Amino acid sequence: MTLMIFFLMFIIESATEKLCPLRASIDVLEGEYFFLCYLESMQEHFQEEAYTINWYKENAGKQQLIKETQRIVSQMNFLEFWPAELSDSGNYSVTHSNGKQNFTVQKWTLNVLERNKSSCFNKNHLTTEIKNAGTGHSLKCNDLSVNENDSIIWYKDCKNYENETERELDFKTLTVQHSGIYTCKILISHEGKIYHSTNTIKLVVEGDAPETVTLEIIGRDEEIETEMGKEEILNCTGFLGYYMREDVSLYWLINQTFPEKCTGIPKNEPSICEEEFKKLQLGNKFYITRLLRIKKVTDEDMHHNFTCMLQADDRTLMKIVKLKKGNTRDLPVHIFTTGMVLAVLFPCVAVAAVFVCVMFRVDLVLFYRNICRRDDTAGDGKEYDAFVSYLKDCVSSTEEEREFALKILPMVLEENFGYKLCIFERDVSPGGAVVDDIHSFIDKSRRLIIILSQNYISNRAIYELESGLHKALVERKTKIILIEYMPISDYNFLPESLSLLPSKRVVKWKKDKSLPMNSRFWKNLRYLMPAKPTKMNTKGHYNNLDLGSEGSPPWAEGCDFNAVV
Repeated sequence: MTLMIFFLMFIIESATEKLCPLRASIDVLEGEYFFLCYLESMQEHFQEEAYTINWYKENAGKQQLIKETQRIVSQMNFLEFWPAELSDSGNYSVTHSNGKQNFTVQKWTLNVLERNKSSCFNKNHLTTEIKNAGTGHSLKCNDLSVNENDSIIWYKDCKNYENETERELDFKTLTVQHSGIYTCKILISHEGKIYHSTNTIKLVVEGDAPETVTLEIIGRDEEIETEMGKEEILNCTGFLGYYMREDVSLYWLINQTFPEKCTGIPKNEPSICEEEFKKLQLGNKFYITRLLRIKKVTDEDMHHNFTCMLQADDRTLMKIVKLKKGNTRDLPVHIFTTGMVLAVLFPCVAVAAVFVCVMFRVDLVLFYRNICRRDDTAGDGKEYDAFVSYLKDCVSSTEEEREFALKILPMVLEENFGYKLCIFERDVSPGGAVVDDIHSFIDKSRRLIIILSQNYISNRAIYELESGLHKALVERKTKIILIEYMPISDYNFLPESLSLLPSKRVVKWKKDKSLPMNSRFWKNLRYLMPAKPTKMNTKGHYNNLDLGSEGSPPWAEGCDFNAVV
């Protein structure tokens, strides 16, 4: 039953995806039916917690809830306009709310274009398709209606085009005369009224149509060298032109007699048999082909005429193939088999090796550092391996973050892996020029570790971030490591220059999952830190260590808000 539900949801989601392509900016003509919609994932259909959907439009820089009217209707993940007006232009968004939090699902910018009163289309609301003459092509009407029974009308240069009412306009062979502006008009019935939406395509056909092509058998009469007892496959291919003909036949004759048909069963296969013909399209050209299989060449076969016949349009073409004894010898079976095995095995091994290197890149680098005792810190004049920047105000909601920055992080990196950290609250004596001290200590550090949280930027630690970004992006002296201590749903609170940093320099803390010394978190963090010989002690797990009274580190007691930036 569960499998059936997932299957149905997959079908629904696939159908919705066709109507709801991902698009940030949308143009629509005034006076036409239109809708905004977003894709609901299958997980949202099975959420236990109920949520409500709200649509918003930005007004004077503020998000204003859209109230339904007879013209603007909200239905789950659809916002419909019956029809769209010029005043509807603006920025739209849709949110999910569970009563506690609002989650923005998607945003759009809607541009409602003014209709050209003297034409059936707006030149700013069309797409251009450029094709070569002689090729086949079809114009598709972008369907903005869910009902497949809605009426379709095609226009060419604003004139009704051959009474076409299908959703696709097919051209078997394009000519320059097919160039023009094609408009598809969909008529949609709603509450007793007829609305419409249009889609306009400018078709440009370049070059002259190719000359009329006659049927042709590829290749001339030929003699094929072979050996007694060898299997031979004779191929006959006919060129049909620039469209697929239906009244065409292709077959083989053996001394003016028809061969038997291949059965596909090796034990019951005739010694000589003819396979079914196949139709092929290569680019804008169409072919038909048929194989004749000779299971084991005999001396009698050397005296046969194998004739390929192509018939169409009251014309018959033929090609004669003969067999003759040759001196060529095949490779021994064991050599051929070995070569084939190696040819197949080598790419598989190469792909597997690349996959292992990508998936275990971090582990391999750390292993290499340990084996080679690599040290990137020697002789660079730096005093610290990393400067740690974090939310320093003593707010109850950030006590865990302070404990992570002041105790867990230095305990693991310093005591277990031999790194030296600069933690302002721990290592800098009070009373100095704070701004100058921060700038100086960042200069002395090889890395800047930033422990991000939602309140980080609102804190005075912003100076450390801006100073570190300047050194990373402008002076290129210090590399930045971002630790996402708590899940962040919206990064808009961060400086835009932070987006210039590589995404691979972000490490996510996952609480209990990240506690063990050999967890992915500590491996990724060590990978981003400078290489240096370590006194590895990975016995374990530090969540059972004494954290001081009531679980807070000793130096966090009696925080001085004026001691740090």
